[in-house]
Amino acid sequence: MEKLSRAAVLAIVAISIIIIVIFKSSVVIDAGQAGVLFKPFSEGVDTDSTYGEGFHIIAPWNDMIIFPVRQLSINDKMRVLSVNGLEVTVDATVWYQPEYAKLPYLYQEKGIDYEAAILAPAISAAARSVVGRYTPEQLYSSKRDVIQSEILEEAKRELESQYVQVNRVLVKDVTLP
Repeated sequence: MEKLSRAAVLAIVAISIIIIVIFKSSVVIDAGQAGVLFKPFSEGVDTDSTYGEGFHIIAPWNDMIIFPVRQLSINDKMRVLSVNGLEVTVDATVWYQPEYAKLPYLYQEKGIDYEAAILAPAISAAARSVVGRYTPEQLYSSKRDVIQSEILEEAKRELESQYVQVNRVLVKDVTLP
C-alpha cells in the first residue's frame, strides 16, 4: 500500500511537470501578429526567421516575443516653427507597420517599444523640416496635401534603415498662433 501511494505521488509529480512543459512550450500567435524567438541559452534573438500566425512549439526555456504587424497608427500634436519663426501646432496621424521579414532585427536593435524610440522622433523631425519651409498662411490653406506628402517622403527617408515602413501621413489640423 505504501508503495502504491509513493508511485501515485511520483506519477502526479511527473504528470504535473509534463503539463507545465507543454504549456510553456506552446505558443499561439493571433491574426495580425508575428513572433520573434529569444533563446537565452544560445545566440539570443533568432534572426533567421519570423514566426507567423498559428500554433508553435518552442523549447520551454525560450521566449516568443509577439509584435502586431498590422497597419498601426500614431497620433502626434507637434509644435513646430514656420518659415517666419511663428510657432504652429500640427496635429497629425501616421500609419505605419513594422517590416515583417526584419522583425527580429527590429526587436534586437530597437526593442519592443520602438514606436517611442525611433518612430515618434523621426516623424517630429520630418514635420519640423517640412513645416519650416512654409508660412502659416500656406500651411492653413491649400498646401495641406503637399505638406502631407512631403512629411511622408521625409519620414520614409528618416526610417528607411530602421525596419519600419511608413504608409501614410494625415495632417488633421493646423493651429496658427
